[in-house]
Amino acid sequence: MPKTVLRNGIRLHHLTVGDGPNLVLVHGITGNLAVWHLQMVPLLANRFSVLTYDLRGHGYSDMPATGYDADTMADDLLQLLDALEIERPMIVGHSYGADIALYFAHLYPERVSRVVAIEGALPALVGARNREEWEGWSYWVDMLERSGVQVPDDKRADVVYLLKASLVVPKKWGPLNGMPRNPAPYLRLVDETTIARDYERVGSLPLEAVSEIETPVTLLWTVGSAFMGTHDFLAGALPNVRSVLLPKTEWGHFGPLEQPEAVATEILSAVEVQSR
Repeated sequence: MPKTVLRNGIRLHHLTVGDGPNLVLVHGITGNLAVWHLQMVPLLANRFSVLTYDLRGHGYSDMPATGYDADTMADDLLQLLDALEIERPMIVGHSYGADIALYFAHLYPERVSRVVAIEGALPALVGARNREEWEGWSYWVDMLERSGVQVPDDKRADVVYLLKASLVVPKKWGPLNGMPRNPAPYLRLVDETTIARDYERVGSLPLEAVSEIETPVTLLWTVGSAFMGTHDFLAGALPNVRSVLLPKTEWGHFGPLEQPEAVATEILSAVEVQSR
């Protein structure tokens, strides 16, 4: 269980598998590096040296009280790459991990070769998501209720309530499909850290700065995604962008778990297309 102590004192848990050009996979909120190892890493390790790691507050990494905004998370990644002597990898991020990858490309363009952003949300668009009529609330509530969790009417646009409710939904993928989760570590993350407000902090990447990201970016979204508004904004604002829409699936937001072969194919395509 390798861990690296960053310059800021945080210990991050990480794994490296495979051989080839460097590829970093960044998970989302309440995930951990294991989400990539279920299916994605086996599909990619024959082509890349794949680095996965637990974000601060997740998995086996340290859980400080603060520092969960995308700027700080991007700096954690920079420090990890420095420690591991990885110079200019390709970065693939899912959900909040996609936001972190975009922030990284904006802050440290010389340290990333290309980005694949999967179903990101973008903190600067949080205003649109705070509307009670945002389609994402209905998507989230539907996912919970199909999993047997009833959501009261007055909680259907309450992000903290929905996040905590999601932690009791049984596992849906891999050999432990259907088994109960252990929600305790992530309840602690929500209750004892600043993550609930930090993930909305815009920081260095307001909407007008997105066009400054010159790194080649592939946008990978699922048809019908609740975050299509983010996709459409990024597709119009990024100067070096390629957009791919994957077929609609049962849950929609979880491409690396629901259709890993398609995601792996598009990661390889990003290398080939943007290397021309």
